[in-house]
Formats: sequence, structure tokens, C-alpha cells
Amino acid sequence: MAEAGANSSAVLRGRHDFPEISGRIGSIVLNGRLPRHFWTAFFLCFLLVLLLLYSITYLIAVGVGAYGIDIPVAWGTMISNFVWWIGIGHAGTLISAVLLLLRQPWRASINRFAEAMTLFAVAMAGLFPILHLGRPWFFYWLLPLPNVHMHWPQWRSPLVWDFAAIATYATVSLLFWYMGLLPDLAVLRDRARARPAQLFYGILALGWRGSAYHWSRYQVVYFLLAALATPLVVSVHSIVSLDFTFAITPGYHSTIFPPYFVAGALLSGFAMVLTIAIPLRWAFSVEDLITVRHMDNAAKLMIAAGMVVAYGYVSEAFFAWYSGEPYERAMMAQRALGPYAPLFWTMLGLNCGVLQLLWFRRIRRNMPLLFAIAIAINIGMWIERYIIVVTGPSRDYLPSAWGEQSLTWLDFGILFGSIGTFFALVFLFIRILPAITIFEVEELAEEEGKLR
Repeated sequence: MAEAGANSSAVLRGRHDFPEISGRIGSIVLNGRLPRHFWTAFFLCFLLVLLLLYSITYLIAVGVGAYGIDIPVAWGTMISNFVWWIGIGHAGTLISAVLLLLRQPWRASINRFAEAMTLFAVAMAGLFPILHLGRPWFFYWLLPLPNVHMHWPQWRSPLVWDFAAIATYATVSLLFWYMGLLPDLAVLRDRARARPAQLFYGILALGWRGSAYHWSRYQVVYFLLAALATPLVVSVHSIVSLDFTFAITPGYHSTIFPPYFVAGALLSGFAMVLTIAIPLRWAFSVEDLITVRHMDNAAKLMIAAGMVVAYGYVSEAFFAWYSGEPYERAMMAQRALGPYAPLFWTMLGLNCGVLQLLWFRRIRRNMPLLFAIAIAINIGMWIERYIIVVTGPSRDYLPSAWGEQSLTWLDFGILFGSIGTFFALVFLFIRILPAITIFEVEELAEEEGKLR
């Protein structure tokens, strides 16, 4: 059902006051005001968590040959999952940091769970390079620890770059997320009635009292962290793309990969934001706080990022032809006509074809349809990562070394298990911490004249 009306372009709907805003948002945490199907959905996600744990245990016991990698395709779903998850986290950083610096008020209601989404996505992403090592208990070899192994890490290895990128991204995102939580943690501390809740939120609030001194220091540090996090939107996924660009494998060696990967990351990230936001606003009856304006703006940003991705597809095909390099031309032909052709055309249909529906305002404001489009684009972006990772090694320079990857149950077990773990963490976050920023929504209501 499409949401429209006279106030559909407003950031907030209706009239509010400060106690009402803090009470509604805080009650989800303090009073356990959860919808009827919350725990059912969490239980289903927890089953996928168990699937992930079983899959990882089996992988460590048997070895990486248990999932679908082989020579010549030595990179498979593990690296595809890594690139996909690290990309999903980018929308949270963009909404939190970039839109804050650009003074965009509509970020206020969705930035909190977008930041949490970033942390959980980065946690999932960091899991896959470690599992892909084959001997994950030696992951600390990636750290720059001299005299432990009698040599330094191999700085030309993409694993070391990925470790540095993920560690930096996770650290800055965590600090930025926690800094934004401080005023809301103090609200929960003051509104909590149970002594354990008062102690829990009081310790996390770090003595926040909302004084002018606290707010002045908060604004300075919060904007500094936003300025520090903003370059990560570009740098982190550019580093991930260099894992491929530095190789001379056909289909990998491309200078367009850094901006192409960043745009794809933003597309998949905003698709995941909509995947979380649309059920959240319906389940907790906060359509007046997370309004159709938020969904419409996120869909517009998806169009912008998606058109850059489409341009990347066209550029990749054009320069493969224009270069005259027979191996690059053969690679593009294999993607379109070879064994991975069904996945290739499905990817184009989801990432380019379905995306065009968002040009229509009526579709951008139809929540069920927008939710389905977000799911479709997330599937398409995972297929894109898989196509990039697998097709290059499968058709290398020597035809005698050609081969395809055979997906096993373990590939799907780890992928779906990571998705279930991600959403289980989102459910726990909603239960324990405020998913909507209390103080920023109050500021927004005051700025828009929505206070009663």
C-alpha cells in the first residue's frame, strides 16, 4: 500500500513533545514493547546462527577444500561474501558521517540502526578472510608483529591490506556509534525503574548529565569523528577493490574497480538500510518518526549509486573491447555466454533493470514494493561479487588450466548463516539499545516546528 498525503514530504509527521518522543523510543527498550512476532523472527535467525557455527566447525575440521574452491578458482564464496558484507556497511557510514557533515536533517531517525548495521556487517565481513586462510587460528600472522615469526608480514598480500582496512573501519565506526549513543544512554538511565537497568545504562552513559559543557565537547568530538569516518566511505572499499586490481588475471586488472566497488557498496548498503527500516517502522508503529520521506530519499540515493554501477558495467565491457586485449575480450564473452551466463544476466536484471523502477515516485513511496526491490538488489549485488571473484580465475591465460567452481552445501550454509547472525544481532540491538536517536529526533521536531 502506497503511503501518501499532505505531509508525505515532511521529515516528521504529526505533533510531538520531548517526553512523548523519549518515552516512545525508550519504551521499546525499557518496557520490552516488542511486537508479537519479534521473538519468532529472532528464533528463526538464531537457527541460522547455529547453522553458521556448525558450518564453521565442519570447515575447520575438514579444511577449506570442503567448500567450492579448487584450482584454478582459488577464490570463491568466502571472498564474495567478504566484499558483499563490507559493502553493506558503507551506507551506515554515509548516513551517519557524510550526511551529518552536509547538515541533512532526514538522517536523524535512521542513522542509529544504520550505524549498528555497519558494525554488524563489518563483523561478518571480517570473519570470511580469516576462514579463507585455511588455518584461521594463525590469523594473527596478519598483524605487523616483528620478531614473532622472524619476519614481517607480506605487505604485498591483499590479506594484510584487508586486515588493516577492516580494523580501521571497525574502530572508527565503533567510536562514532558509541559517541552518538551517550545522550540516549543517559535518557534510558534516567527513565529506567529497575536498579540493574539503571546501573547498566548509567555505566555506559559515562556520567553524561546534558550540561552545556558536555554538549559543547560532544559536538566537537562528534563532528571530528564524522570527518574522520567520511574518507573511509571511499578508502576502505577502494582497498578491497585493489585485491583484484593489482592482479593480472583477466577480469580483475581494471582501473575502474575502486569507484565501481564504492558505488556498488553504497547501492547494497542502502538496500540493506531499507530492508531493516521498512519492517522496523511498521513493527513498532513509528511511521511518524521514520517517514516516507526517509524511504524516498534513501531510494533516490540508491538510484544515484546504481547508475554509477550500471556505468561501471558498460565501461568494463567497452574497455575490454576497446583495449584489443584478446583475454579481456574472451573474459567478457564468457561472462555473457559461458557457464556463468545465467548468473550474469540475472545480475544485470536485478541491479540495472529492477533499479529503474525507483525513478517513479509512486514506487519509491510504496513500502511493500520498495522492500521487495531492496531485497532484489541485495541479491543482485551478491551475484555481482560472485561473478567478479569467480569468472576471472576460471578462464585464465592457459586453456589447459580452465575450470569452474562447484558450489557445495557449505558455501550456502556459511552465507545464510552469516545473514542470520547479522539479523540476530540487529534484533538484539533493537531490544537492548534505542534503534532511533532520541535527542536528534527531538532537535528535528523543534527545528520543524512539530512540537506541541
